[in-house]
Amino acid sequence: MSESRKLAAVVMAGGLGTRMRSATPKHLHPILGRRIVDWIVEAARPLAADPLVVVASPETADRFDGLAVAVQERPLGTGDAVRSARAALAGADEVLVLSGDTPLLTTGLLADLVEAHRSRAAAATVLSFLPADIRSYGRIVRDRDGDLQAIVEAADATPEQLAIPEANSSIYVFRADLLWPALERLTPVNAQGELYLTDAVRDLVQAGHRVAVHVAPDPAETEGINTRAELAAAAAVLRDRINERHMLAGVTIEDPASTWIEPAVEIAADVVVRPFTVLEGATRVAPGARIGPHAVVVDAVVGEGALVGPFCYLRPGTVLGPNSKAGTFVELKNSRLAEGAKVPHLSYMGDAEIDERTNVGAGSITVNLPHKKGSKKQRTKIGRDVKVGVGTIFVAPVTIGDDAWTAAGSVVTDDVPDNALVGFPPRQTIKEGRGGKRDD
Repeated sequence: MSESRKLAAVVMAGGLGTRMRSATPKHLHPILGRRIVDWIVEAARPLAADPLVVVASPETADRFDGLAVAVQERPLGTGDAVRSARAALAGADEVLVLSGDTPLLTTGLLADLVEAHRSRAAAATVLSFLPADIRSYGRIVRDRDGDLQAIVEAADATPEQLAIPEANSSIYVFRADLLWPALERLTPVNAQGELYLTDAVRDLVQAGHRVAVHVAPDPAETEGINTRAELAAAAAVLRDRINERHMLAGVTIEDPASTWIEPAVEIAADVVVRPFTVLEGATRVAPGARIGPHAVVVDAVVGEGALVGPFCYLRPGTVLGPNSKAGTFVELKNSRLAEGAKVPHLSYMGDAEIDERTNVGAGSITVNLPHKKGSKKQRTKIGRDVKVGVGTIFVAPVTIGDDAWTAAGSVVTDDVPDNALVGFPPRQTIKEGRGGKRDD
């Protein structure tokens, strides 16, 4: 893009979105690890728009760390939303206006829109699309040269205009010097008493300025979200995009439709992800690892050749070393497994360090007793080549030396030296006449 024109961007995210039937404003609903509005921000960020401003309501203005925020005091329509950001956008030559409920937008489409606006020397450029179901979207009416003649709302359209297949996406690029005067001239001439950005576009056309139209090649990118059903549909599209990217980079995803991977997750080539697996947050997976089925991994590191699952839950702070294993019905939290260490099944290891080649028997857990409020969790440290018998309980803080063994069913409360055997819980005791049916 030309460096001689300063591009700014504004994301309209001040509305509540009542059709979501939620106490959470629509733009803040989560979708694959980000809020809806965050997807739009991330799509615009590579354009180097400066500033990139979010228009928010007074109730949500403090929820956009690291971004410039303009407050729309009352929800008085799209024209008022952009006008609310005027001070924050001072100095810009061009303003890219984005709707905060279109998470399927891509950087490529936005870059093409800005380039089309510049190449046509337009006062404004409207992003349009050709939906399969045009519903109540505003119709794009073009003049004989293919530029915009009008945006007609469905409620005001004639039968001929309703037959137009091209819809307004509510995404625009404006020349800033023409945008602000047009916004100042807006008046609330509708039943809602709102100021519409489409009226500013109409004002530019009537003043004889050229308003261009750029058609989105993929109409799905411009679809807005208004309901939970549309939220789920958009999430599926994002899931498929992310999964395809990983598969093209050499990752085997056995069942993409049941696999959910958040955008910040890093997966190396030659990883196998089995069905019904969820990878979240800043998770990193090294080559040759195998995850799932039915595994959930959140903010964890999975080392080269490590095995995870099935039915395994890796919680934040967990690090699996090379060729280690977190097996069936295992939960790990803030724990480290060194190379070759194994927690094969039915165990919970929290705040633990498990050294090389140690094997943890089924049903074993770490325990943190009640501690002073605000203090850190205590650690359980298990050395190299330790054999942990089934059903062992480690009460933190405790350290188990190298080559030690724990007897099945043991409760370990004190440190264990190297090459020692610890435990010996009581053997089975039978007390007759204490069970079964009572005569009384």
